[in-house]
Amino acid sequence: MRSIRPLSTVHRERGARRRTSPVLAAVALASALALTATACDSGDAEAGGGSSASATSDDGKITIPDDIKDRLKEHGIDVDKWKDGAWKDWSKDDWLREAEDYINPIIEGLWDPDRMREAEEPDQGVDDSDLDGDQGVTDPEPAPVDAKAVSPTYHDSVPEAGKVFFDSPEGQMVCSATVVQDPANPGKSNMVWTAGHCVHAGKSGGWYRNIAFVPSYNDKGLATAELESASREEVAPYGVWWSDWAQTSDQWIEQGGTTGGDGASYDFSVLHVTPEEGGSGKSLEETVGSALPVDFNAPAATKIQNMTATGYPAAEPFDGQTLYQCQDKPGRLSLSASDPTMYRIGCTMTGGSSGGGWVATGSDGKPALVSNTSIGPVTAGWLAGPRLGEVAKGVYDSVSDKFAGQ
Repeated sequence: MRSIRPLSTVHRERGARRRTSPVLAAVALASALALTATACDSGDAEAGGGSSASATSDDGKITIPDDIKDRLKEHGIDVDKWKDGAWKDWSKDDWLREAEDYINPIIEGLWDPDRMREAEEPDQGVDDSDLDGDQGVTDPEPAPVDAKAVSPTYHDSVPEAGKVFFDSPEGQMVCSATVVQDPANPGKSNMVWTAGHCVHAGKSGGWYRNIAFVPSYNDKGLATAELESASREEVAPYGVWWSDWAQTSDQWIEQGGTTGGDGASYDFSVLHVTPEEGGSGKSLEETVGSALPVDFNAPAATKIQNMTATGYPAAEPFDGQTLYQCQDKPGRLSLSASDPTMYRIGCTMTGGSSGGGWVATGSDGKPALVSNTSIGPVTAGWLAGPRLGEVAKGVYDSVSDKFAGQ
């Protein structure tokens, strides 16, 4: 039986899913809070913490301001316990769910090379019944297009591409993502585009934790064996950028699940990021040297000649360590008569490529991000992504406006 699955990935166990929706989901408590830690191989956080608004004690350690601690405690989070591993408590009562509850304090060193390398793909899917509501707007299934490895160094040809890492109840997970322009901060964007299911678990859960973006992951294309002894600088040459703010839609938060295609038409998310270690003061866009514009009025599938999807597929036969691309003429896929029709292309990329950007000639005749990988069949062969419109623009503009002038 043919099935479809979200293309995020998880460490050795199960994955999450994604979806977004018309009402944007703002995320509050966007703390620049940094919980300094020396992470062991399991990803446990240890040591002390800090904040951009922090004070320094007599012994030189960074302390977390009481007002920030109090705000976190309002959500049932004790920062001192959080940094010591309390973030691993995924009990339903403690899993922050609402849009305004997003909290993602930095735990320095948590995403070390081993932890990043070991983030893998989930085993999940739904059967073909979810593809029955096309109302006549689904085109024939496209022929598979073999994914082609991007030549190292990746930054030379796709400087905007990277990986999003995050923790779920099942372990460490990975998605793909893209640096996008920020209209409120031209040339100095700290915004990243990915899939909605890479940030929030949907109706049965809440916000994922320890969400971080690594641009040009494994930029030199080192083999897996070489990565086992690679330094963090080799794995993350442009640093690790933590999401201090994230937005998806209420539809994903209210309806999303671990399997199925419901809400895939709204499966997108925008992150605002900050460097883990302070960095040089440069923005993400300045650091990587580029950011893609986003087109919210892209042509219909029938009017696009070629669309290129980029990502880090991790499910077999891939291992998640190499950047790949597929190029194909898109067709249409509809999962529900009430939801917008999606783009669909032939592509053999697998789990891990979810959230990766789709680039085509935009409405102004220039290359732009017009979609992101959302779902595909468990057996691989094609990918589908949302056609971005007013809902996506609302999410994007809200994040941009939040950080205008910063």
